[in-house]
Amino acid sequence: MKMKKLKLLLLTMFLTSIICAHAQQLPNASYFMYDYTRTNPGSYGSKDMVCASLIGKQSMVGFEGAPTSLFANISAPFNLFGAKHGVGLSVYSDEIGYYSDIDVKLGYAFRLSVADGHLGIGFNANIRQKSLDGTKLDPGELGDPSDQNFPNTKQENLNAFGAGFGLFYRSEDIYLGASALNIYTTEIEYEESTATESIVPHYFVTAGYKIQLSNPAYEITPSVQFYSDGVSTTFDINGTLLYNKRLWGGVSYRAGSAVVGMVGLMILDGLKVGYAYDYNTSAISSQSSGGHEVLLNYCFKIGVEKSPQRYRSIRYL
Repeated sequence: MKMKKLKLLLLTMFLTSIICAHAQQLPNASYFMYDYTRTNPGSYGSKDMVCASLIGKQSMVGFEGAPTSLFANISAPFNLFGAKHGVGLSVYSDEIGYYSDIDVKLGYAFRLSVADGHLGIGFNANIRQKSLDGTKLDPGELGDPSDQNFPNTKQENLNAFGAGFGLFYRSEDIYLGASALNIYTTEIEYEESTATESIVPHYFVTAGYKIQLSNPAYEITPSVQFYSDGVSTTFDINGTLLYNKRLWGGVSYRAGSAVVGMVGLMILDGLKVGYAYDYNTSAISSQSSGGHEVLLNYCFKIGVEKSPQRYRSIRYL
């Protein structure tokens, strides 16, 4: 029964995202506050450290062929000609049923001093490989097996190119960001189907603020992320409590979709691990036990600290 419902869901996604090209195509992380490199090129180097993150996500647990995503990001700051800059690289893979995506983004940010922080103005370019395994899809179970909208004889691997832009401001206690991804893209045409697919633009707005409580061992960081494909818009709201700079717990609400609980620990200086559980609140909640996400994040400073300069008195020369 679950497999039947998943196939119906996949066929619906195919019709809406391939033929109509309006479905949201970018997977999103519950730990979105560690995923800036993928969603906003203006964030490159914003922490003045080299930062790398790895996020693994399993959604819709209980369904065969359920979505599986992996996000790998790294960004670094550098100084050149007296100015601050940043570079970033992100790779993600996403698989659901007979679909799979691999996307690679590479970009640059110019960082300006603004008030008590820095504003990053960033650009990126990406290449995405979309794979469609028609051998896993049998339209005859739910529709007409001769329907030319559904390729069903072989696997196709097709490439698309895109570009994105972002602004990201960070100070000691606050961050704000806005970005547009896939603002320039190429169209995908499947050889064994009359359907075509466009990689649609995606828009992100994110913000967070660190609040120091009266007890200095505790900090609260509320954060929010809005994202849209220009047709539909949704958002995540998160609140995280940090204890002693090392242990945290948090709760998120994803509009119309899930409630998320998360915990994490800094096990070494700069090295964090985290876990998040997505409890589905949508129509599939009775069929799925939710989703799981694991985070690994590491940040470190680069450069060699200068030794204090020593001066000898001329009286002893």
